[in-house]
Amino acid sequence: MDNTPQAAKTGMTAGEARRYEYAIVGVSILALALIFQPFSLTLYSVGAGLVVFAGLAFNLVPLCVAGKPLSSLVKGAIIIAVIFVIVAALALGSAVLYSIYLTN
Repeated sequence: MDNTPQAAKTGMTAGEARRYEYAIVGVSILALALIFQPFSLTLYSVGAGLVVFAGLAFNLVPLCVAGKPLSSLVKGAIIIAVIFVIVAALALGSAVLYSIYLTN
């Protein structure tokens, strides 16, 4: 990477990268706090969904580096979301096929 002003504008600053990284870690901590709170089943359910989301989002932490373009972070998030949708569809499809097998 060269040190031209144009190259500096395309990448994230150290503060932005740190902010994204701390946001991902913060969501992870919030999810764990909601999972282990003893007060509300609704908060537990929200925490369970956030644990899945935070686990997927934690794969983006290596992309939170100063100088790396924000588009690479967005591209990584899209790739992770597509893989999640494909795996979820395969899991649901296999559950439906298994239920059909058991009823016949």
